[in-house]
Amino acid sequence: MRTINAPGTTGGAGLNAKVPFAQQVVKLDRRNIALESGKEEITLSGQDRLVVDAFIRYRITDPLKFYTALRDETTAADRITRLVNSSLRQVLGSATKTDIISGRRAQLMQQARADVDRRAKASDLGIQVVDLRIRRADYPDQTRQNIFTRMQTSREQEAARLRAGGEQRKREITAEADKEVAITLATARQQQGQIMGEGDAIRTRLLANSYGRDPSFAAFFRSMQAYEQSLANGETTLVLSPDSAFFRYFERGPTGGR
Repeated sequence: MRTINAPGTTGGAGLNAKVPFAQQVVKLDRRNIALESGKEEITLSGQDRLVVDAFIRYRITDPLKFYTALRDETTAADRITRLVNSSLRQVLGSATKTDIISGRRAQLMQQARADVDRRAKASDLGIQVVDLRIRRADYPDQTRQNIFTRMQTSREQEAARLRAGGEQRKREITAEADKEVAITLATARQQQGQIMGEGDAIRTRLLANSYGRDPSFAAFFRSMQAYEQSLANGETTLVLSPDSAFFRYFERGPTGGR
């Protein structure tokens, strides 16, 4: 078994001979190989659980060891995925949710990459781990549903509190407005009474002055008022004697017929 054009060596590229039927060629990629580890549920230090979706990049550094231990990339993907998930559980198990989401994510990924690379070398897999990163970290479906339910309940409680406060404020404003209306109406009625009283006083004073100046005109004016009040609706029936004083001004004027 021989290796041709292995990483880290010079030469070997181009045409090479093999013994027919006795030898076979196994081609391995010299480039960085990308591998998605799939979703893995991990329990954190605070007993929170996260579903972590990571990816890894590795390269084959020793084709002979790689072929001996893993045979092909399909078997390698399964073996490396298990190494990645084990390292993630170990490294992230001592971290918090905040560390993974924002705080120490880069540092944790460096630790996990170094751990996977160490395990791969200890198992003589013939690979080097180039990069390891978390593509997505999220709560499990049930946990997300529980969080959503708690958030919804909290928002509903807050909305109920705001509505109750609004109703209370509405009642206070309405009561204050009703109070202002009552005060305004009472003040207006008081002013109306005062103005009407002052007007009646002036009217009485003017009438008294007029009556004092011409008593006969005063008697005539009062009779005219009596006629107006008694005959205003046109349906009043009066039974009076022909010589009644009530209609004396129909027979003679205020000057007594002069």
